[in-house]
Amino acid sequence: MRTRSHRSGLLLVTLLIGMGLTLGPAWSDATPNPPPPAPEKPTLPDGKTKGKKSRQSQQDFLDGYRQAYNLVQEGRYEDAITTLRALHEDDHPDVANYIGYASRKLGRYDDAKEWYERALRADPKHVRTWQYYGLWHLEQGNRLKAEEHLATIHAICGTTCKEYASLLEALNGNIVY
Repeated sequence: MRTRSHRSGLLLVTLLIGMGLTLGPAWSDATPNPPPPAPEKPTLPDGKTKGKKSRQSQQDFLDGYRQAYNLVQEGRYEDAITTLRALHEDDHPDVANYIGYASRKLGRYDDAKEWYERALRADPKHVRTWQYYGLWHLEQGNRLKAEEHLATIHAICGTTCKEYASLLEALNGNIVY
């Protein structure tokens, strides 16, 4: 049996598709390997740049991110936030998203909202953030907003990506989030 809100969500998805809204592909693999931040290229006095330092910096970022990701998976949200903040990449969408996620799991809903919005400012096509922010809205009792986020995910990656399936399952009451 379909509810009014379910029909309105499907209507919104249909409307967005009918309008030809496409946002293109997005990095959405839920692995602990985000794309690295833009490499730093220190300039030497002769005008050349040091490539080795930027590669090391990227590796440091990936190592720190993987550590934080593992802390999130273990439910050690305070430690994860500390580790993510220590990366000094707060505007990286994966970093901001997981700070938001960890904040939400700690019940810090205002903080979570700020971090999710920061992640989406950094990358408006970041489907995992749309998914987690949709779950945040469900926890806040705002089903219609969660359905809007589902429609956004649909426009970015269709119905086959796991972020779409997960948020849809949560909207249908089939998973605990």
